[in-house]
Amino acid sequence: MEKIITGILAAVLIAAIASPALASRPGFVFPGGCCFYDGDTVRTVVPPAAFPNQGTDNFYAIAGGAAGQKGVVAVAPGDIGYNGGHWAFHSVTWNTAPYLLTSEAAVLAAEAAGDVTITRIPANDFLCPIQK
Repeated sequence: MEKIITGILAAVLIAAIASPALASRPGFVFPGGCCFYDGDTVRTVVPPAAFPNQGTDNFYAIAGGAAGQKGVVAVAPGDIGYNGGHWAFHSVTWNTAPYLLTSEAAVLAAEAAGDVTITRIPANDFLCPIQK
């Protein structure tokens, strides 16, 4: 099971996941940057740990995204409301041709336009502090 989750995770944070049903939390550290935050790249500082049903900070796993797509986080250290990387997992799937999403505002705007569907998956919540 761990090998399956790790394989799926690489797809989530490097390119994309196959479907919301396969969405999974990150399984290892990405020193070159795991995620987008407000147009910038952030990185993890420790390996992620399972934290099911307890996420508070929004994390968006973009399925089938444009080239260079990474996960998107809503908050980062120094932000009011950053809870140390207690990520509330959201799977994002495309309803149209994908384009790069690099902030929570962009993800929510894409949803409002009908370009993506966002599905909250509390069982995939995880703990993983990030660094700007």
